[in-house]
Amino acid sequence: MRTLIFLLLMACAAPALALDKDVVEKLAFGDGDERSAAVLALVKDGDEAAVPLLKALDGDSVQSVEKRVLIINGDEGIDAVTGEKVSPLPENRDDVVVNNRLRGEIENALAAFNLLSPDRGVRLGAAKSLATGADPGMLKLVQKALARETDPDIKPLLEVTAAGMEMRAGDKESRLAAIRRLGESASPHIRTLLAAAAEGDPDAEIRAEAQKSLRAVQGRLDWGERAGLLFAGVSLGSVLLLAALGLAITYGLMGVINMAHGELIMIGAYATYAVQKFFRLHLPEAFNWYLLAAIPVSFVVSALVGMLLERAVIRWLYGRPLETLLATWGISLTLIQAVRTIFGAQNVQVENPAFMSGGVQALSNVVLPWSRIYIIGFAALVLLSMYLLLTKTRLGLFVRGVTQNREMASCVGVPTARIDTLAFGLGTGIAGLAGCALSQLGNVGPDLGQGYIVDSFMVVVFGGVGQLAGTVYAALVLGLANKLLESFSGAVIAKIVVLVFIIFFIQRRPQGLFALRGRAVEA
Repeated sequence: MRTLIFLLLMACAAPALALDKDVVEKLAFGDGDERSAAVLALVKDGDEAAVPLLKALDGDSVQSVEKRVLIINGDEGIDAVTGEKVSPLPENRDDVVVNNRLRGEIENALAAFNLLSPDRGVRLGAAKSLATGADPGMLKLVQKALARETDPDIKPLLEVTAAGMEMRAGDKESRLAAIRRLGESASPHIRTLLAAAAEGDPDAEIRAEAQKSLRAVQGRLDWGERAGLLFAGVSLGSVLLLAALGLAITYGLMGVINMAHGELIMIGAYATYAVQKFFRLHLPEAFNWYLLAAIPVSFVVSALVGMLLERAVIRWLYGRPLETLLATWGISLTLIQAVRTIFGAQNVQVENPAFMSGGVQALSNVVLPWSRIYIIGFAALVLLSMYLLLTKTRLGLFVRGVTQNREMASCVGVPTARIDTLAFGLGTGIAGLAGCALSQLGNVGPDLGQGYIVDSFMVVVFGGVGQLAGTVYAALVLGLANKLLESFSGAVIAKIVVLVFIIFFIQRRPQGLFALRGRAVEA
């Protein structure tokens, strides 16, 4: 395929080849600086006849016979200056060697020529490539592409690229005009260009204008960083919310200190991995939709495991928190070892569906990953479903009744033992949903849940034991606080500061942000 494309390019470009002989000879036989200057000379006029030669050099397909430079393809060649076909090829040929420095300059030159491509994707890629740094000698070609360009995503990139070139190589008036145009941008690369001019340019007027534009660009970048920090905080808060929602039922509403909650999150993640593996083996054409099956599977598997634990162990330990803590801690170790036996001790990878790959370029320095956006939406959907179930259904009414007054609920016919099992299954099922979501953010391993059990308890206690609204507020507050502190002090110090804050907060306000009477708090 590559050979066919090359032949087509040669066939189309051969009649148009009419390059300067001196430039071609310097490109083939000159020293390092002469060869670099020759590449720039081929580019600066925007003559597309130079493309076949540059492509051939990049592909090590150029040879020389004395002073004649030939573009080689198989048993044929094309004179790089005249476009004349040469067949058969002379025997006394030498390879034209391209070193790393020259290859990089050739690739930049080809990127500049790609600005003239009819393919939008090629032009966009070339514009992004040149936006990070282009030689001012390419200005004429960039201006030629800018005059042709109509795409609203590509044209601003070219305008900024052209302004950057003019700022470095034009006369004083054009440089000042370019600096003002760059001041309307919000690109980190532009900040670097302006900073260099603001600090080191010999002209005081240019320095002053560059400093003014730099402040404007920096202001936009600061807003972008704040927006990115806010999104990161909400994203972490949504993860903490998913991890803590199940615990808000098993601990907050039922009063059960479930140290195996993290392992139930881990089971949900492994259930997602198993569904992914099934789809890859048996339904590869529908692989991008495996999450639609993984969500209910992860809920059901974790809920069933939780209900089994409640029936077999936890039911006999209600009202005995220390024994419950020790028993569920032992269960957590058993579940970890069981997963290691079934799936192995190494982490497994859960692949994101295509629609969760990549991200949204919200600002020039802010990319919002689709995986995080979907998880925020998923957390909101799970929260809404849980709210509706607890407030609008018969099961929710029974759970609230048993939570508020177990004896009275039993007297009016509520099957309290069955409600305990169903409520515990609901809480552990939501933990499974958290595992499904977390599998989209990183690898899945037997110790996955260990990283979230402490955070989950902190969210529930900080928000108020038994109060679901408090869980939501606490998750968002802790997520934002963590990310804000991380930007100043790093992740470890941020965790320590948050933990110390919660300890002092609970000392002052033991009921948390919100207080609600439940089974653990008798009237």
